[in-house]
Amino acid sequence: MTMDYYTLGRSGLRVSRLALGTMTFGTEWGWGADRETAHSLLEAYLEAGGNFFDTADLYTGGTSEEWLGAFIAERGLRDRAVIATKFSYNAEPGNPNTGGNGRKNILRALEGSLKRLKTDYVDLYLLHTWDRLTPAEEVLRTLDDLVAAGKVRHIGLSDVPAWYAGRAQAIAELRGFEPVCALQLEYSLAERNIEHEFVPFGLATGAGIMAWSPLASGLLSGKYRTGEQIAGRLETLKGSSNPGFQKLTERNFSIVSALETVANELGRSMAQIAINWVATQPGVASVILGATRRTQLAETLGALDFTIPPELRARLDEASQPTTPFPYTFFGAELQGGITGGTTVGDKPAGYAPPMVIKGAFAGFG
Repeated sequence: MTMDYYTLGRSGLRVSRLALGTMTFGTEWGWGADRETAHSLLEAYLEAGGNFFDTADLYTGGTSEEWLGAFIAERGLRDRAVIATKFSYNAEPGNPNTGGNGRKNILRALEGSLKRLKTDYVDLYLLHTWDRLTPAEEVLRTLDDLVAAGKVRHIGLSDVPAWYAGRAQAIAELRGFEPVCALQLEYSLAERNIEHEFVPFGLATGAGIMAWSPLASGLLSGKYRTGEQIAGRLETLKGSSNPGFQKLTERNFSIVSALETVANELGRSMAQIAINWVATQPGVASVILGATRRTQLAETLGALDFTIPPELRARLDEASQPTTPFPYTFFGAELQGGITGGTTVGDKPAGYAPPMVIKGAFAGFG
């Protein structure tokens, strides 16, 4: 296959449309890949032309960053690799300042990440989760200082409210800080709520979406069936309070059924269809792939080798349509007609300000 590259949001950073998620690098959490398997996954990704690696400071207790940094250093790929890592979660229980999004922890967390990754800078540094406390001004000023110091190239946000993302971007624009160029958010056929706020926000302000969990923690691979138990992440973590793992619902199984029908008609796997759907949605710059086996990754790396026909895409859209909460009920055609007096405003022509696409620019560099 030939990997395509998009610029990440309105930045000049070119990233492969499929990113390699390394949360599975390490077995500390009771699931994941050992070192040899993790290295094999990275090799397979490089062979496919991928250049975008996602990790976080506390993934598998720091093992993810350590192995990723070692693998890239061994191959001499630092200039080619685009490394994204994140901060927020506490590294020292009982110490309130070794977690959160305050300046003290951001600086501490980055130094630890740089050491584990064996590098002197990260390409993309993201706030991992909103801490409900730290002002956006403090976060943006700190990240801007790190960009000025050369330790960070670009910045992003993950798992924050839309209003917080909007405030952060406004602060960056008004004060001349480094802008947010990436939003790392959960997005799949089973979780489409970012379409209400984040997709329009990203398109309007130049923040590309990095979609995590495109398979809804494995649900959309077809491995889970109603009434069956299987040794997988969702079964292992079904008692977790993390909503990201609460996927075994009647609604989601109906989505799985529609997905299976489309996959059979196209002669593709359910995982490939699900990832293709996410990757080709508006505003999405890159989709994060996770795997614990090389065969899994090989399958999902083929997710962009085909096009879902419009009629089958419509079937998936209908089966997975999210509910429309207030105030979005006021933005449909009927009520909007009362604002425009029944007139319509035409869409811009096809090709208007398209995102930059670079085909095969780095294919095969692994």
